[in-house]
Amino acid sequence: MFVLGATGTIGQATVRALVERGHSVVCLVRAKTGTGGKMSATEIAAILPGAELRFGDVTDPASLARDGFRGERFDVLLSCLASRTGAPRDAWAIDHRAHVSALTATQAAGVTHMVLLSAMCVQKPLLAFQHAKLAFEAALIESGVTYSIVRATAFFKSLSGQIERVRRGKPFLLFGDGRLTACKPISDDDLGRYLAECIDLPERHNSILPIGGPGAAITPREQGERLFALLGRKPRFTSVPIKLLDTIIAVLGTLGRVVPALADKAELARIGRYYATESMLVLDPATGRYDATATPSTGTETLFDFYAKAVKGEASIDRGDHAVF
Repeated sequence: MFVLGATGTIGQATVRALVERGHSVVCLVRAKTGTGGKMSATEIAAILPGAELRFGDVTDPASLARDGFRGERFDVLLSCLASRTGAPRDAWAIDHRAHVSALTATQAAGVTHMVLLSAMCVQKPLLAFQHAKLAFEAALIESGVTYSIVRATAFFKSLSGQIERVRRGKPFLLFGDGRLTACKPISDDDLGRYLAECIDLPERHNSILPIGGPGAAITPREQGERLFALLGRKPRFTSVPIKLLDTIIAVLGTLGRVVPALADKAELARIGRYYATESMLVLDPATGRYDATATPSTGTETLFDFYAKAVKGEASIDRGDHAVF
């Protein structure tokens, strides 16, 4: 079993699930990883117990072959790898080219099955990273390798950025009225188990698998209301108009023609707008509407369970390079 993207929180959970199931797991990781590349090899080993670590560069085909596969045979490739920012250069380098290189290398290593963590949002592709993910999904499907493409909904860490803000007495920020979107959040451990199970369940082979967590779909307003209740406070909300995001995108996009760094910021603003206006649920192609009842669920832990633990200090929130608020 060869794993990419093992050091992220979902990658760690997936490796735990694989090890618990008795799989022999080899992880290709960077020598320096984590937020800002600050984790040492010893620290990486501590978060991936039971797995063999190999250090290399997933973006370099030569390193993949030399440092990763080493001429050995593997049966499954599992990837939780994703671009950190979603900016076009990063997205095409990681979400597409690095995966294409890994797929080529794994075929030479005898791999017959790939489990890929993708994203629910590729159903309605408007952004660079979505197109990059879809391009690799297509390459994987056409490769002849058995595939399990898991399109997951929102993650707990993505929906926990305002816990400290609210704890400090500030209002919960909403886009519009907070009811524009909904999702069925999934925990790292529940998603990790689902990914690991794809290896042994034939019904998940050669399939695109949308998946959410347990319970009903939740809107941002409901997230804020529950957070205030857990803190014993009266709900306070501040609404951010979608038109403000549009203005920011337009200004940064114009300036980005002159200053490349601002072009990346414009793309990040577009990503923010996308998540502010699109639900992370299965999209009904016939109606163009998101359908919570058609969105499969797995696992046992809800977002509100996680909020309760976080408020009590029993759960940490590692949002890393993806922090927004």
